[in-house]
Amino acid sequence: MATLIHDIRYGLRMLVKTPGFTATAIAALALGIGANMAIFTVADSVLLRPLPYDEPDRLMMVWETDLGQGRDRNVVSVANFFDWKEQSASFEAMGAFSAYTTTLILGGEPQRIPAASVSEGLFSTLRAKAHRGRLFDQKEYSPDGDRVAVVSHRFWQNQYGANPDLIGQTLNLGGRSTTVVGILPPEFLFSYRNADIWLPWSFDAEDRANRKSHYLRVVARLESGIEVEQAQVEMDGIADRLEQEYPEWMTGWGVLVVPFHDEIVKDVRPAFLVLLGAVGLVLLIACANVANLLLARATAREREIAVRLSLGATRFRLARQLLTESVLLSIIGGAAGLLLAFWGVQTLLAIAPMDIPRADEISIGGRGLGFALLVSVLTGLAFGLAPAIRAGKSPLSETLKEGGGRGGEAGHRDRFRAALVVAEVALSLVLLIAAGLLIHSFWRLLQVDPGFNPEKTLAMSVTLPSSKYPEIHQQTSFFAALMDRLGALPGVTSVGAVSDLPFGGQGSTRSFIVEGRPLPRPGEKVDLDYRAASPDYFRTMGIPLMKGRVFTDRDDADSSLVLVINQTMAELIWPNEEPVGQGIAFEGPEGPWFEIVGVVGDTKHFGLDEAAKGAMYAPYPQKSWAWMSWMTFVLRTGGEPLSLAGSVRQEIKAMDHELPIRLRTLEQQVASSVADRRFNLLLLGLFAAIAQILAAVGIYGVMGYAVNRRAHEIGLRMALGAEVGDVLRMVVGQGMRQVLIGVTIGLAAAFALTRLMSSLLFGVSATDPVTFGGVSLILAAVAFVACYIPARRATRVDPVVALRYE
Repeated sequence: MATLIHDIRYGLRMLVKTPGFTATAIAALALGIGANMAIFTVADSVLLRPLPYDEPDRLMMVWETDLGQGRDRNVVSVANFFDWKEQSASFEAMGAFSAYTTTLILGGEPQRIPAASVSEGLFSTLRAKAHRGRLFDQKEYSPDGDRVAVVSHRFWQNQYGANPDLIGQTLNLGGRSTTVVGILPPEFLFSYRNADIWLPWSFDAEDRANRKSHYLRVVARLESGIEVEQAQVEMDGIADRLEQEYPEWMTGWGVLVVPFHDEIVKDVRPAFLVLLGAVGLVLLIACANVANLLLARATAREREIAVRLSLGATRFRLARQLLTESVLLSIIGGAAGLLLAFWGVQTLLAIAPMDIPRADEISIGGRGLGFALLVSVLTGLAFGLAPAIRAGKSPLSETLKEGGGRGGEAGHRDRFRAALVVAEVALSLVLLIAAGLLIHSFWRLLQVDPGFNPEKTLAMSVTLPSSKYPEIHQQTSFFAALMDRLGALPGVTSVGAVSDLPFGGQGSTRSFIVEGRPLPRPGEKVDLDYRAASPDYFRTMGIPLMKGRVFTDRDDADSSLVLVINQTMAELIWPNEEPVGQGIAFEGPEGPWFEIVGVVGDTKHFGLDEAAKGAMYAPYPQKSWAWMSWMTFVLRTGGEPLSLAGSVRQEIKAMDHELPIRLRTLEQQVASSVADRRFNLLLLGLFAAIAQILAAVGIYGVMGYAVNRRAHEIGLRMALGAEVGDVLRMVVGQGMRQVLIGVTIGLAAAFALTRLMSSLLFGVSATDPVTFGGVSLILAAVAFVACYIPARRATRVDPVVALRYE
């Protein structure tokens, strides 16, 4: 222990004596370790940390599958949920929920908050317990049960300041008085769909028989000793029995059992794995840089080491001393990286898309600190090993001479430094190509036509509470009056409304039959998107009319039923016929029948990267659509859309001051749809830039060191008549040979590794030759500059001074 303490003190003194070297090494290590720790913290919280429930590995999500429509994770019908619950023996418990937003009026101000309705059994499946109060009792799940709610710990703190008297108070939810009976504990973070308000869901006899409507998400807990595969086999058998019993609704439908944790992280796992690999490469490049610095420092200390050896020190003792110094340096760099990681995690959470799962759980804890310590020590051992092994290997007699240390051992060391440069270039190229692919992919995505014009448009969603607007005519009258008021605002050129706005995150589908054709056999019905829209919606959005007409004010609740379809639906259902004038029905051959009166252009609905899908629109006042108590209004303006926000709010409040208002532009909505890709691009681009800088610094350092070591040789060459161009070609050529070797290795590695990020790309191959070639040229150009600067300095060597020094 005394020897270790002595080595640490000596190492600290040596680091203080060389502040430039120490600061450079610590900065490189802080970048590498800090970036690794920040990404590890996020990945650990999201991907690795167990869910905050009792025995979370036994929790499953159970989906319906409709492979005929290409859906492997479909929400579940109520009837199927109850059949699963009653017939399955693989699950200890099973519950269902549906997430949405509801209106809360607090202090006279309406606001939209996330909520969930839950079936009996969900909380017991999750083994949740109340932090205060209680959870729901059985009678509250009945249709005539009391209107009660359980709130999240976050809601209790943020909205009520953790007031212990909240239990028993009433909330105005959706225009109805609701009593708070319980508060969930802080560790209960329902990671799939975070909600602040939880309501009991009652199902009557009609609901329990409904296999047509699918809207439940099902969570189940495996029985002890049952594996996922066993549960899947049993559920497949139940699905087969239901298909035989209810062929009209269940033909072609199956069941998928997925671990709950896997379901939560499936969308972000590929991106985080790529980012973890990227920061690992950054750390390796930083280690190579510091190893090069230590090798240069070891060369400068050869006389010191030789003196210590001549005085009786062993090579093992010297190697241990140098290794202690490198680990000490790494720990200091790790401490600096830890501070950087705290800032980095906060920055990541600030710029991250809102839908990162388990975001509330992300923090640097004991696992993160242990990871930082482990990485710091291993990093110190990694970059300090080569200098420690080579300590004192030069012959003592030559080293102690003036000008010693330029022999064979120095040549070995130079070759090792060159190998480190090759590795840095190769690793940097892999990162740069990955970032280049994302940039190319993102650019291609932004060129996609969404099918509408998002410029100078303002969108606003309005949901009418059924307690206040229970009748169809009340809802349609409200929407019509609001549309008139909004259209009269100065600066508004047109107003439209639709039930599900593109890029709004919501959508509905409906199956139908075609007039004049045989009824589809079980399992052959086609489900396509459906929306309710106002007459001016298509003009306001800039969606082109291809055939026929769009809606008019005469298409009301008393007129004949009509539909407008998009081009993809027309080509899918009537590929060789005229779609206008055709009829379809949703309820069966008895009707009612809807006439196709127009065909409009396709629009992207959930993302720019999705394929075109068939869609149909109906006039919102007509009876088949009147149950929709929500609409999104779109205003096309002559100027800046958000400048109308105040006027729009006044018009809404004038009609109903209890309606919450959320305004955004369509450009913001489209931009939010690519937020995940932008986030991945930003982080990977940042790491690639850091890698590029570190590699350039490493090349510059090695070339500068080589020039210093060859000052005598260069001076001699110039004294014998060598031109400046000859010296430049010699020095730059030496450096560029290492760079080209690194580029060749990096291209091969990138060709193999970038295939792992295929799921993150759009419209670009993972081996895109344009990206590979362009990035290689950019890296080579930066490396050339890093070689040229020391080479240029070499041409200024005075031959007389160089020869006299020797």
